[in-house]
Amino acid sequence: METFFKLKENGTTKRTELIAGLTTFFAMSYILFVAPSTLALTGMPSQAVFLATIIASATGTLIMGLLANVPYALAPGLGLNAFFTFTVVEALGFTWQEALALVFLCGVINILVTVTKVRKLIIVAIPEVMQHAIGGGIGVFVAYIGLKNSGFLQFTTDASSILSVNGQAFKPGDGVKNGLESIISGGGITPALVNFTQAGAIVALLGLMLMAVLVVKKVPGAILIGIVATTLIGIPFGVTQLSASAGNSLGEAFSQLGTTFGAAFSSKGFGSLFTDAHHIMLSVMTIFAFSFSDIFDTLGTFIGTGRRTGIFSNEDLTQMKTGRGFSSKMDRALFADAIATGVGSVFGTSNITVFVESAAGIGAGGRTGLTAVVTAICFLLSALLSPLIAIVPTQAVAPALILVGIMMMSSFKEINWSDLADAVPAFMASIVMALVYNISYGIAAGFIFYCLIKLVTGKRKEVHPALWVVTGLFILDFVFMALL
Repeated sequence: METFFKLKENGTTKRTELIAGLTTFFAMSYILFVAPSTLALTGMPSQAVFLATIIASATGTLIMGLLANVPYALAPGLGLNAFFTFTVVEALGFTWQEALALVFLCGVINILVTVTKVRKLIIVAIPEVMQHAIGGGIGVFVAYIGLKNSGFLQFTTDASSILSVNGQAFKPGDGVKNGLESIISGGGITPALVNFTQAGAIVALLGLMLMAVLVVKKVPGAILIGIVATTLIGIPFGVTQLSASAGNSLGEAFSQLGTTFGAAFSSKGFGSLFTDAHHIMLSVMTIFAFSFSDIFDTLGTFIGTGRRTGIFSNEDLTQMKTGRGFSSKMDRALFADAIATGVGSVFGTSNITVFVESAAGIGAGGRTGLTAVVTAICFLLSALLSPLIAIVPTQAVAPALILVGIMMMSSFKEINWSDLADAVPAFMASIVMALVYNISYGIAAGFIFYCLIKLVTGKRKEVHPALWVVTGLFILDFVFMALL
């Protein structure tokens, strides 16, 4: 194990990697319950999606750990999960089987993009200031997720700013039929701090204070200890629910998996996907949107976390640029991510991507693929222990995300904020990423303003040709989304 994962060379130990793997798993385990509930809205059987999520996440994460030897975990992306359900199926009218077929094609494209070194070309094209901005921005993003999930924030919107209710246009005075499911509001929404009368917010605050002390005192396994302790603190507050649900049985999940496994290749999947001209064009644009978001979510996470921690060293990045085949860790990590989406679509779930919550395990000291292997094993065990995993409340994991986000924001110190030519695109990449809740869109904003500033200042030759192409594709993606 020492030789295979090169633990000493990476300055880590088996114990540290074990703790890091567990930390990563608990930080992202919510996807096991969110993905099925979201995809079930398309008509997919939820327990089949639950099992497909476990299989795809464990497979992708295991490949990441064994092939690339890096501490990243994969699972169905939350934003891509929502795009699959609410845009592809509900708005565009694809069946869930057709949507799985589109995801499979996205996986094939990602593999081709990786094998043909297009991804590597994109990485080389990203200027250093943008790499630091992405790293710090992911820190802001992760910390914001933590603040939101802790229950520290409340949002107020006036009626005139409400754009839609339950997916339908809304006017003040309209009633809500059949119960309230969702509200989309415009710029009139205002965030504020809660008054801490809610049990969940109090538990999260106590957990944050405890974890902050443990981290500052450099206690080994501080984040994982904090998650466990906060879970226990939540018991008397009623936040930690000890009742184990018998609703999800492994036997029933395997029975339902027969419905989703291979559905992408059925007559309702590929068999009907390209039956008319309108569907063909729409399918191509949807695959493009899937792939673009998937690719840049992964690249953003790799660049944002790997550069600062040394997981992807300068030597490794140089080897990626000059080497052949999969000679570097980055090459192998990108390939592992690419094949995971194809696996997920075959079993019945949306795009698999590198989870930004991997930063929690990295913050706990994870530096090698052993962290990923531990996380993959946890995913497999979760098929049997899902009621136990469900005991860990969101408020116990949220403080860990806040602290990890704070650690990652150190990348901002490498940016020359006094030079607006650097500061404007860096701000757009980092802050937009968090506030629009999307890594890819943050990167897009940064790229667009970086290219714009270089263009108007007569320095367009400083922009790598690949960056011009990627920026143009981002603009096309935004145009496509506006026309939906």
